[in-house]
Amino acid sequence: MRYTFSFPLLALAATTIAAPTQELEARQFGGGSGSSTRNDVTNKAPCKPLTVIFARGTSEAGNVGSVAGPPFFKALDSALPNQVNVQGVDYAASWNGAFSGGDAAGSRTMASLVGQAVSQCPSTQIVLSGYSQGGQLVHNAAKTLSADLTAKISSVVIFGDPYNGQAVGSVPASKVDEICAPGDNICSRGGTGGGSPGSGGSGHLSYGSYATPAAAFVKSKFTPAA
Repeated sequence: MRYTFSFPLLALAATTIAAPTQELEARQFGGGSGSSTRNDVTNKAPCKPLTVIFARGTSEAGNVGSVAGPPFFKALDSALPNQVNVQGVDYAASWNGAFSGGDAAGSRTMASLVGQAVSQCPSTQIVLSGYSQGGQLVHNAAKTLSADLTAKISSVVIFGDPYNGQAVGSVPASKVDEICAPGDNICSRGGTGGGSPGSGGSGHLSYGSYATPAAAFVKSKFTPAA
């Protein structure tokens, strides 16, 4: 499933703007709900059938941010009550990381969290997800996963992905939902990972509005235990 529209790609430089302004605008576009930090894996919460590993966008607060993550988790909780754990990726989320194709240390952390989640809860299914630079981390992490860990991924959801259109490691394309909003100059051309400095546009802050269809996609790929 893809939500892709054609707009000029400007740059990853405005993946986010100053955090207070960003969170205000995110609320205006349907985001900004819920906690900006989630640590169900590292806190060793009781196992659940589905575990979301989520990477926030550049300069967002906490480890899941506010634009896409919390609205997505809320929608998942509605679609799959009491079945979802969420773990954010702790990483710098800096401009340097965005321009270098996604923070390298954060990408390794994301891959490591997949392994930790499966080790702690062998029957859980994994959802890899991210927003903006977090999408770069999803791509980078997926490339390093073993075949066994890749097989544990039930779905991938990326919001405003600078690498929109590229494969996500060896995850089948049928399990990948790339959501690229109208007016988002970061993901609209896809596959280039950024360009000269500029603005992502208002579309890049609109992903709270896509939480429900994103959760529906995850539910459609989730296989409940027998």
